[in-house]
Amino acid sequence: MSFPKPLRGIIPPLITPIHEDFTLDHTSLIKILEHTISAGVLGIFILGTTGEFASLNSIVKHELISMTCAKVDGQIPVLVGITDCSFNESLNLAAKALDSGASAVVATSPFYMNIGQEELVNYYQKLADRVELPLLLYNMPSHTGMAIELSSVAILAEHPNIIGIKDSSGDLSYFESLCDLFKEKPDFTILVGPEEYLVETMNMGGHGAVAGGANLFPELYVKLYEAILAKNYEQVEALQVTVLFLSKNLYGHGTYKSNYLKGLKASMSFSGLCKGILALPLFPYSENEKTSLKDKYDAVLARVTSVL
Repeated sequence: MSFPKPLRGIIPPLITPIHEDFTLDHTSLIKILEHTISAGVLGIFILGTTGEFASLNSIVKHELISMTCAKVDGQIPVLVGITDCSFNESLNLAAKALDSGASAVVATSPFYMNIGQEELVNYYQKLADRVELPLLLYNMPSHTGMAIELSSVAILAEHPNIIGIKDSSGDLSYFESLCDLFKEKPDFTILVGPEEYLVETMNMGGHGAVAGGANLFPELYVKLYEAILAKNYEQVEALQVTVLFLSKNLYGHGTYKSNYLKGLKASMSFSGLCKGILALPLFPYSENEKTSLKDKYDAVLARVTSVL
């Protein structure tokens, strides 16, 4: 499927469902895709942070790309994360995405190596030169160790194959500056990562959210997006309060740095969407932790059901 410019709406960053031996759980993948697509999401993003891309081997990644694209079958755009410390590995993933029928590829700044903005710009330009699918930048400073500065985004947006950015910095001033930067270039896609900021960022001019919670309750985020567009402020408030309630209860359970992924995958296991297994170095909640999370999940489910 061709890539709409700009890409709008709710795009779930799909979890990667896996078995105990860390192989791909095909059955759960199909369930999750059917669950999200039927709710009206406007795209699917695989091999992002929520998809645990850095912890998966190349066999699982390639399987995930081919199976996802085959199941989606052109109904909505499929975005494929190609982030890797190796430039050539990123190209391999991009080639697999192209062959499988994906719509676009997404890449964070390369991590581990100490680089500056000049090298970062050069890296993205070289990547955009070599990949055949449209490329979205992915600003994730908390995980990569560096931000894509606004001046770098401005330079990179001049490349004909760089068509947007996903900003997961959580910095609303940065996001607002992005929207101001591209007021004269409305085809450039600007998506927010933290789902809690969908309302604020769309009011700034953003195009939607790559919302992790849409793996679990996709209709909640789709209805919030639609309510914002319709300027139905009463509905926006009710849905936004529910989104924040979900985030607080399901992503804030425990004291782990990985609470977001632990909570999301465990909650999806409660709903029968996956087994809740995480790839090492992460590990799932203990049985006691799951039991207390289940009470919170039930409260969130009741809250979501009441507003839909």
